[in-house]
Amino acid sequence: MTTTSSAPRLGLGVNAAQFTLLVVVNALVGGVLGSERTVLPLLAEREFGLTAYTAALTYILAFGATKAATNFFAGTLSDRYGRKRVLLAGWLVAIPIPAMLIWAPNWGWIVAANVLLGVNQGLAWSTTVIMKIDLAGPHRRGLAMGLNEAAGYLAVAATAMATGALAAQFGLRPAPFLLAAAYIALGLGLSAVLVRETRGHARHEATTHTGSHAGELSTGQVFALASWREPALASASQAGMVNNLNDGLAWGLFPVLFATAGLSLTQIGALAALYPAVWGLGQLATGPASDRYGRKPFIVAGMLLQAAALALIALADDFTAWAAAAVLLGAGTAAVYPTLLAAISDVAHPTWRARAVGIYRLWRDGGFAVGALLAGIVADLAGIRAAVWVVAALTAASGLLAWARMYETHARA
Repeated sequence: MTTTSSAPRLGLGVNAAQFTLLVVVNALVGGVLGSERTVLPLLAEREFGLTAYTAALTYILAFGATKAATNFFAGTLSDRYGRKRVLLAGWLVAIPIPAMLIWAPNWGWIVAANVLLGVNQGLAWSTTVIMKIDLAGPHRRGLAMGLNEAAGYLAVAATAMATGALAAQFGLRPAPFLLAAAYIALGLGLSAVLVRETRGHARHEATTHTGSHAGELSTGQVFALASWREPALASASQAGMVNNLNDGLAWGLFPVLFATAGLSLTQIGALAALYPAVWGLGQLATGPASDRYGRKPFIVAGMLLQAAALALIALADDFTAWAAAAVLLGAGTAAVYPTLLAAISDVAHPTWRARAVGIYRLWRDGGFAVGALLAGIVADLAGIRAAVWVVAALTAASGLLAWARMYETHARA
């Protein structure tokens, strides 16, 4: 029989070493994603001659659809087989990606590499999120998610800027993708040797957890709660989806918009980095602030701020104005990103929380695919700026829907 003294201990302080290691691992996961953000939109146009936006964005569509589906299975698999095994699987899948991007003879290879990238990000990022929630306990999850997402997106930003500089000096291939190869090797090594299993922490928390929907639920029941039945969970899912819809737009079309305005590769890399850098740093403040003031105000305000930033991007035509808009877009995303994850973990019972996180991330990262398809079609029909206006309107509508339907999920607030 397990004694109280041998039971897992919850909290950031008592789990500081393992939590910090997982922050580093997630930064490496984000770095792999960041290796593409500056280079691939330009590679599509300059080396593969893709002039139709819908065709050029197929790699984001493939990435988003694959990552969304993988998120769903990551939660279920981590409950069944343990978090660490799923994390290791995510890194193993990533091994061929840099080589495929470097030596791709046609665009189909790029799309295939992004299918693998979607699996990598879905398994590895989802699992680091779940493991940090396991360790943090119920009171500081906003801070935990802020640290997790800040690490990931600061790495995205730093790598986007670094690959822009490498591409400007050495060309679009192979130099920018060698960073991703290094990240994958280091991430796999750290995860295999130093990361410890955290599923026992969730099981321990379940013995003391109180709240609605307590106890075991089927995956179908959890899916219904997170998708439409439970107001806070469903509101978080739709807001997450629209958030990544506009991130898919930013990833796929902003570099092309900036290039057509005559900006250099270095300037494009700086803009591609500025948005996720503010996003990453901002989460260090918004995550813990939501532990004090509640999740809903940050979610609603963040979506509306993103909508305003997108409108400014559609109106602007020079580096300075786009830089200001990128800062606003990053700030709005920072307000939303960790608080949505914290809201999910507030509501979900520990026995099905990993699946709830996976289903939320299914909807959220499905936004990449929806955004790539929608933005590509609108851009082909009416231009990039029209696509930005459409996504801005959807983002504003998402914020208003969250304001109308979502309740405050954090009891301390």
